[in-house]
Amino acid sequence: METVRVGVVGVGHLGVHHARVYTEILGAKLVGVVDVNEERVHEVAENLGVPAYTDLDKFLDETRPDAISVVVPTVTHLEVAKKALGRGAHLLIEKPVTARIDEAEELLRIASDRNLILQVGHIERFNSAVQQAREMVNEPVYIQSRRLGPFSPRISDVGVVLDLMIHDIDIILSLVKSDIADISAMGRCVRTPHEDIASAQIRFVNGTIAHILVSRVTEKRMRTLEITEPERYIMVNYETQDVTVHHCIQKPGRGLVEVVEHPVFPKREPLKLELQDFVNCIREGREPLVGLRDGKRALEVCVAMLRQIHGEGEQGNVAAL
Repeated sequence: METVRVGVVGVGHLGVHHARVYTEILGAKLVGVVDVNEERVHEVAENLGVPAYTDLDKFLDETRPDAISVVVPTVTHLEVAKKALGRGAHLLIEKPVTARIDEAEELLRIASDRNLILQVGHIERFNSAVQQAREMVNEPVYIQSRRLGPFSPRISDVGVVLDLMIHDIDIILSLVKSDIADISAMGRCVRTPHEDIASAQIRFVNGTIAHILVSRVTEKRMRTLEITEPERYIMVNYETQDVTVHHCIQKPGRGLVEVVEHPVFPKREPLKLELQDFVNCIREGREPLVGLRDGKRALEVCVAMLRQIHGEGEQGNVAAL
């Protein structure tokens, strides 16, 4: 396949950037955008020079896209994804992949039966600093992740576990090559009916411990990942895409001396890397970096945490799994 014909369903805060990036990357052609907000979809479409649709079926019938980015509210992921997969379109679905684990399993079966790619939009995996750190990490014994920031009314349909912590869970699961032994979590509602602050700990069978702190009601903004290994300490700054490495070396006559390194590597827009990888996977027929199984596993961990934070059954569809 030379050029992948792509559409974007949902052109809100994040979806508009999906649409923009598809006009900028190699091997892709944006053939249309879809949104129920007629004024918004026409504005985005006009800016990008592509057709606008408010009806998904009409878009699928008229453009017959090879692939689609699904950037709509999580509760509608299953409906949109099933329609697109039924028309033979490869999918990139923003996180969390679905509202329920059984829905993710259903999509996995459909995509597998039709031999279609289903990538999950865990964008932090494509952060240049995270990719650099992944090449360096060998034996993590303790991981600490902090994702804090001020309140924004834009996200009010889910709490911080599914909105923010799921990013860190996905990265930690990709770094630690071990099954999970146990999970503990707690949280607090502050400005919304959902948890606005959450703290969780994951203990792995191999002994690795990960601690995750997230908040959307903190004035100071922080996005960091700290990885402790037996011989060194690696710190990742998600926002600046910087990596700092601390380790001790034996100096003759001086004993152990701490050395701090700042690796130099190219920094690129994570979304552009993510969508380029999606397009390349379709053209080359290979598996994506973050597939549906990864998305489903991260969702399972989130569900276990939400059960502890809110109690069984208090999170509707999510916590009832």
